[in-house]
Amino acid sequence: MKLGYVTLQGRGRIDLLLAEVVDRLEAHGVALAGTVQTNIERADRPRCDMDLRLLPDGPVVRISVDRGAEARGCRLDAGVLEQSVLWVSNTLDGAEILVVNKFGRQESEGKGLAGAIADAIERGLPVLVGVSGLNLPAFLEFTGGIELELRPDAASIADWCFATMALTATKPQSGTAETGHPRAVAGS
Repeated sequence: MKLGYVTLQGRGRIDLLLAEVVDRLEAHGVALAGTVQTNIERADRPRCDMDLRLLPDGPVVRISVDRGAEARGCRLDAGVLEQSVLWVSNTLDGAEILVVNKFGRQESEGKGLAGAIADAIERGLPVLVGVSGLNLPAFLEFTGGIELELRPDAASIADWCFATMALTATKPQSGTAETGHPRAVAGS
């Protein structure tokens, strides 16, 4: 399977894990596309600020909006996310793998990085995605059975990335789905 995902409970744990995986891949010179999130705790707020590092060498952008200490609900800056999506889409051509820090609410609704995930799969690129338990049902519906759950261990995930990239490099691509949707693409 060329679409691996990892899920972990606990705020920010997936982000830390994927950052470690990206560090390992970068240390080996892997051409990356995608996003890695950093959560910055604030003493005066119950919730952290969320920054997104755009791979491979893009800026770090703040994707959360500071709505005050008592604010509830979504804090995502959808405009910044959409600009980040454009960056990621423009870097897919030179990439060996796409890493998406989070299949979240936006992706569950077909927005955010959902299109980049589908595009990468259509191109035959391996894709690694972080998925929370809350969004797992929507992710599984989106992927339609072509996904592989990975053990939440950075070394194991990096090994999967290297092995999947090696398979991609040695096998001719099997064509793309007319719909462009991952579930229409044949397995790995």
